[in-house]
Amino acid sequence: RSKRGQVVGTKGGFRGCTIWLTGLSGAGKTTISFALEDYLVSHGIPCYSLDGDNIRHGLNKNLGFSAEDREENIRRVAEVAKLFADAGLVCVTSFISPFAKDRDEARSIHANSGLPFFEVFVHAPLEVCESRDVKGLYKKARAGEIKGFTGIDSDYECPERPELVLKTGELSINECLHQVLDLLREQNIVPNEILEEVTELFVPENMVNLVLADANTLPTISITKLDLQWVQVLAEGWASPLKGFMREREFLQTLHFGNLLDGGAINMSIPIVLPVSTETKEKLDGCAAVALEYQGSKVAVLRNPEFYAHRKEERCARQWGTTCPQHPYIKMVMEGGDWLVGGDLEVLERIRWNDGLDQYRFTPKELKQKFKHMKADAVFAFQLRNPIHNGHALLMQDTKRRLLDRGYKNPVLLLHPLGGWTKDDDVPLHWRMKQHDAVLEEGVLDPASTIVAIFPSPMMYAGPTEVQWHCRARMIAGANFYIVGRDPAGMPHPETKNDLYEPTHGGKVLSMAPGLTSVEIIPFRVAAYNKTKKAMDFYDKGRHDEFQFISGTMMRNLAQRGENPPDGFMAPKAWSVLVKYYSSLQKNN
Repeated sequence: RSKRGQVVGTKGGFRGCTIWLTGLSGAGKTTISFALEDYLVSHGIPCYSLDGDNIRHGLNKNLGFSAEDREENIRRVAEVAKLFADAGLVCVTSFISPFAKDRDEARSIHANSGLPFFEVFVHAPLEVCESRDVKGLYKKARAGEIKGFTGIDSDYECPERPELVLKTGELSINECLHQVLDLLREQNIVPNEILEEVTELFVPENMVNLVLADANTLPTISITKLDLQWVQVLAEGWASPLKGFMREREFLQTLHFGNLLDGGAINMSIPIVLPVSTETKEKLDGCAAVALEYQGSKVAVLRNPEFYAHRKEERCARQWGTTCPQHPYIKMVMEGGDWLVGGDLEVLERIRWNDGLDQYRFTPKELKQKFKHMKADAVFAFQLRNPIHNGHALLMQDTKRRLLDRGYKNPVLLLHPLGGWTKDDDVPLHWRMKQHDAVLEEGVLDPASTIVAIFPSPMMYAGPTEVQWHCRARMIAGANFYIVGRDPAGMPHPETKNDLYEPTHGGKVLSMAPGLTSVEIIPFRVAAYNKTKKAMDFYDKGRHDEFQFISGTMMRNLAQRGENPPDGFMAPKAWSVLVKYYSSLQKNN
């Protein structure tokens, strides 16, 4: 069994167990079962779901619905589940299994083989189950067309001491899923790392003075503004479960596999590293801890530092698919230190930039609380590093409409502009925030169902590789839908001026990326200016002559000349902000 665990369970050893979901028809057992299977498999943990469709139509097709056949059905399911668990898989069963003696027998079958068994009562009131009755079974049972239907004319014996109760009449599927995952973590079936919990790296308030006093005695690494932005990303938990700048093992996993692999597969597509010079490495190698200092102030302690070679060309080739030295972030990599240092971070206090925008800087935990306070049943995130025009707004409005059509009652938009380093010709953050505020002020987007927040990450312009990072960070913050645009995280090739990345690949890669199971990708739809409607509209190839594509260059040229774009391209107040920005550049020049 232990050898099977090493092979089938991959990292972390044997995980075999059975999760026995029991409850009325329509309570949500099968939905939870398949959601759990999808989540675990996507994180590298083998799992298999057993339910009526794959048991009643095969192994148990010779059984009917008499009391004896029902008992035998559950016994066989328990025996099959035991075999899956013994093979090292997490086996999830979703059967009504209404009688306590049958469930107790299933538990005994596992106990006799020394295998973990978790009874989970999927509890929903009868009226809720009936309201979900898409097959009309309850209606037929009440009409007398089905005899012995559990909950109508046959009893369901509620579990007396289940390991977990899921109140599906009150909780979302995602909330139920995470309660099961918490149970599996507590029982050492799955590692902490796969739970997508926020790992903040701030020193506890009652320990700050002690750690600061320690930092003042330690050797120091002076960090740049870019480094401090990555400290903020790590400290606030956007890169959970990382505990600091990547050590070599994490760096190699990210660079070669796009995942952290210790304790399951966790999507991590970009290296988060701290470059240092050879002089710094030689001075500090062997230290138990070092202090990180920015502009003369201690900001963090790096414990148990590990120095390793910064193979810049290899890193750039893998991360960007090019080593072009004119690429702005690659240029910084090439000019940076020849060594990387990883280690566990202890950040002394919240990073504040005092630029008038800190009120927009919410941590993942704070955003989750805001979504909860707003009673959001869906959160759709939109990242941008450019001003919002009405084509962007159309995509966000259409996403909200589609979510409402799917039955969500209160979808909330996370408008999440990137707030870290960007290249010199991008519109600066404080101007973008003014422009975004103007869009909301004019009602292009609904302020009551929108949260505007700043994502602290620097921009790397690494295309499909980077867009996975953008998506996963929003997933960590509670988003369960992510809008991906054309050529996300892309830019023109510095030499050829052609697209560095194929514009549709970002969306395609996201739809296939491992470890992003808690978020659904909303694919980009091309929007252009409809000359007939005098508004941004989804492009229709069959009506090509009605559309005009307004490029970023055209938009900049109009703004620089103080001219207005076509009516309906951008909210007037938002356009006015852009005109003021480009006017300020001309004055400065």
